[in-house]
Amino acid sequence: MKSFKRFLLLAIVASLAVFAAACGNSNNNGNGTTEGASAEGTAAADGEELEGSVVIDGSGTVYPFMSVMAEKYMTEAQEGVSVEVSRAGTSAGFKKFLVENGTDFNNASRTIKDEEKAEADNLGLDVHEMKVALDGLTIVINPENDWAQELTKEEIIDIFLAEGNKQKWSDVRSDFPDEEIKTYGPNENHGTYEFFWEKILEEKDLAEGTNLQQEYSTLVDLVSKDKNAIGFFGYGYYASNTDKLTAVKVDFGNGPVEPSLDTIAEDGDYADFTRPVFTYLNTNLAKEKPQVLDFAIFTMQNAQTISSETGFAPLTDDEIKAAVEELEGLK
Repeated sequence: MKSFKRFLLLAIVASLAVFAAACGNSNNNGNGTTEGASAEGTAAADGEELEGSVVIDGSGTVYPFMSVMAEKYMTEAQEGVSVEVSRAGTSAGFKKFLVENGTDFNNASRTIKDEEKAEADNLGLDVHEMKVALDGLTIVINPENDWAQELTKEEIIDIFLAEGNKQKWSDVRSDFPDEEIKTYGPNENHGTYEFFWEKILEEKDLAEGTNLQQEYSTLVDLVSKDKNAIGFFGYGYYASNTDKLTAVKVDFGNGPVEPSLDTIAEDGDYADFTRPVFTYLNTNLAKEKPQVLDFAIFTMQNAQTISSETGFAPLTDDEIKAAVEELEGLK
């Protein structure tokens, strides 16, 4: 009898705990959404089961963020929806997005260009910009490079500019080795290349012989095997390969700054090399396919968590709240 009473008491306590947890999940999380909605997505929160597919292409920089987001959505929110994420690159992705029956989303590590907006208008496509996180352009070197771990912004620009004429490390500083510099970066398909070329190099020619690659994994491998290498890409690819690469601390005028989730900010110490990253939503398709809009809302509700997990600095609570409200307004 005593054992039965003890079992009954434990059962009652367990039931109360479940009820309390359920109530606690309805508390506001400061982002203008509830914890329950953040984890489940709006349709799931309403008990609606969705089906169909969501097709995403574009930026290789944003790919890790969006692939983790897709997995979270399919496993925690809508098991009946298939989310496919590819990484053709920002510009190549827009070519797949801005066509009849194109992709639902295009990830981008730059803003949409005027000519791309014009193409959307010609096709009658309503494109909605979704800022999802902040990325820090990261300059990487081989771990055996013990002389260029700190560089000024101007030295980095000169290394990658054709007119900088820095062919050897000793051309950068006289006490650096008399060895040929090997420059690496993503190719023209990528928004990271465009950001670097347009914003950092001010659209001037890259140093002759710069090795440009489509795949970021290839760049990581090349720099990790070349003592005289220096390359650039998004912070996330460095953060997941710290055993193979060293991030250069950049002096923007007030001392060297190491890229990190603490320094990457539009108004922070690493601001000169900080950029927002995006995904662009085809609003026409979002209105036709409920799973597409639901995934968009889910993405913004979970953007802060996934950002930190994949090497991006998260947006503010206010930015998230405004973005979710905009998407809710598309219903």
